[in-house]
Amino acid sequence: MDRVVPTLIVAAVIVGVFALMWRGWSARQRAQAGIAEPLRPAPEATNGMAGEPGMYVVTTYAEQPLERVSVHSLGLRTTAELFAMDDGALFRLSGVPDLFIPAADIVSVHTAAGMIGKFVEPEGLIVIRWRLGDQLLDTGFRPRSAAAGPALIAALNHLIEED
Repeated sequence: MDRVVPTLIVAAVIVGVFALMWRGWSARQRAQAGIAEPLRPAPEATNGMAGEPGMYVVTTYAEQPLERVSVHSLGLRTTAELFAMDDGALFRLSGVPDLFIPAADIVSVHTAAGMIGKFVEPEGLIVIRWRLGDQLLDTGFRPRSAAAGPALIAALNHLIEED
């Protein structure tokens, strides 16, 4: 009986913390409601193509690697495959809708040591800077194999040069 009250207090604190986290996430989504919906590719867009497996890290505002974009599932980290296609970059994402970035919207491709939620060795993340409506965004990807990074960056930069 003497453990019931402390247990209830701890349980109430845990529920309170989760309620505050949910409230913060909801407020962030309301504040970002004006961000346009990104393009979603057709399921057959990559038939027969091999993508680079890795981790979709997050999408943030450009030059603000700690300011997560939470709307349209852009702020959720998940496993992914990245395809550098003729017309843009395609992320096949696990558990959330896929993301397509048209080549015309890609501004630059660079590397970084981290973004919110993932920090690795220098140049360990591939960051695609792109336009979504009137917003300039950075999307991070961590290839499973570090050796695949330079070829993937070259393929993505080729999209910018063609445009």
